[in-house]
Amino acid sequence: MFMFRQARGSGLSPQAAVTGAQDGSVIVIDVRDHGELAMSGKAKGALHMPLMRLRDMADPSHPEFCKELRQEATIAIYCASGARSHGAAMMLKQLGYADVHNIGGLGHWVRAGGAVEPV
Repeated sequence: MFMFRQARGSGLSPQAAVTGAQDGSVIVIDVRDHGELAMSGKAKGALHMPLMRLRDMADPSHPEFCKELRQEATIAIYCASGARSHGAAMMLKQLGYADVHNIGGLGHWVRAGGAVEPV
């Protein structure tokens, strides 16, 4: 089933993202909308940055910049299936974030042993 295959060309597996999130070496971003999070929760410790707000929240010059982000950090992004997170990864790269990886969907995170927390 596609839902559980690693996103192509991401360079960071969901398992490595889970491990990195646990040891603090990876920042995880959920780009799904609020309704999706309410239904399923989010990856434990993930920042919630809906795709429609990502450009503002990831731009250091914007007043709504998310201060937890660092341009030199390793960043893992996911959505429901991997499609939106692919676009989000490209957007972050355009904003100067170099080490950005699409790890697919929340199902990839869970299958890799990642915990989910309610929102």
